[in-house]
Amino acid sequence: MPKRPNVLFIMSDDHAAHAISAYGSRVNRTPNLDRIADAGVRADACFCTNSICTPSRASILTGQHTHVCNVRTLHDALDNAHEPQVQKVFHDAGYRTGMFGKWHLGHGERTDGGRSFNADPAGFDDWCVLPGQGNYYDPNFFLGTLAGRTGELRTQGYVTDIITDQALGWLNRWQAEGHADRDQPFFLCLHHKAPHRHWEPGPLEKDLFDGETMAEPETLWDDYAGRPAAAAARMRIDRDMTARDVKADPPAGLSPRERKLWYYDRYIKDYLRCIAGIDRNVGRVLDWLDASGQAQDTLVIYTSDQGFFLGDHGWFDKRFIYEHSLIMPLLVRYPRELPAGTAVDALLTNVDFAPTLLDYAGLAAPAAMQGRSFRPVLAGDVPAGWQQSVYYRYWMDAERAHYSSAHYGVRTRTHKLVYYYCDALGCSGSGLVNTGVEPYWELFDLQADPNELNNLYGQPGTEALTAELKAELRRLQKQFADQPVDERP
Repeated sequence: MPKRPNVLFIMSDDHAAHAISAYGSRVNRTPNLDRIADAGVRADACFCTNSICTPSRASILTGQHTHVCNVRTLHDALDNAHEPQVQKVFHDAGYRTGMFGKWHLGHGERTDGGRSFNADPAGFDDWCVLPGQGNYYDPNFFLGTLAGRTGELRTQGYVTDIITDQALGWLNRWQAEGHADRDQPFFLCLHHKAPHRHWEPGPLEKDLFDGETMAEPETLWDDYAGRPAAAAARMRIDRDMTARDVKADPPAGLSPRERKLWYYDRYIKDYLRCIAGIDRNVGRVLDWLDASGQAQDTLVIYTSDQGFFLGDHGWFDKRFIYEHSLIMPLLVRYPRELPAGTAVDALLTNVDFAPTLLDYAGLAAPAAMQGRSFRPVLAGDVPAGWQQSVYYRYWMDAERAHYSSAHYGVRTRTHKLVYYYCDALGCSGSGLVNTGVEPYWELFDLQADPNELNNLYGQPGTEALTAELKAELRRLQKQFADQPVDERP
């Protein structure tokens, strides 16, 4: 019987693929993340199905779309009794399971929608997680085991280093206790807070990029023409960032152009400094695998919970179905099976993660999981009938932080169709604002317009394409048991 692999699942928060040198970044280098890509596979078309932290994390663990696992927004929590969850399957199969870092799926006893449940991590032999977002410096943690929460831990230092220290300590105990010899491989989730807002670099990276001029995004000066939801969003780097974000107030007397460039420079350098800290710490874990003799037997995954706007469209944050927010980095290394230095462009989603991880361990995915294993895809063998489109839905309509409109859509290899709607029928109610955006459609030709600047919806000659994409959108909604809203033509 083949030896079951260890599984090391590393996830950062808001790490855009275009800030990884293996993806051709124009602004930074990530040599340790590149080690994973160089010895394994880079996925070039991996997408989230709801670009916001809590829902995406729920989809990764459950293999379900967010409306199915009941974690649609940042305010929702994952019931720790919810089935399925990937770590529970691993644990029941004899794996040692651990979770360190950002959980962000709720804590303790919760009441949502009349339901009472516990939202602490479940299915992990050991867990040590940040409360909510956690702090960059001197963070506190909740501690727990399979039996539940066991206390709190106060620490001193930088969060990325501390989370890595905790994970390495757990791995050292796993090895010292002889679990490998007893066929008890590990399933370890190592989830970093960085590079989430407000982008506080570690002490070793705080001066990185000083004196450098950073390359501008192609769409930094987007005017949002033909895209009312984009125009209404409160995500512009020169208007909506705070002094806490950029650690200073802009100098007096700057022109509008100079002001925007000043904000971009302050933002992108701190963001990339946080990523440099992640890259350094990923290198520490990869070094442990080499030194312990576990590298050949460990499936290593690096990803993020979604993409992020790095000045793209003049924005920070995520939420939109636009490419820089939609695309997730996904680097996978498993020397026993995967060819080194390869790339795949089949369409993958975060809903597919859990079935894939289980497949590598020889474990069947629970029937309630909606995703499909992409293990053969990574090996270069795309199965017949593989998905040719991706379904996306963002539920947090017109919330006060970013004024981002609720929307759903379909993304194929060549096109994207999106419907923006107002969940609250006028955007009135708790936590909502009136953005002035009426429901409408967007249509993009991703081959002719990869930056999604030209909304083609309603233009002569697009009628057949629009009808085809609407039919595909309906098919996906039916497949994943989601309900459309009443749409305008």
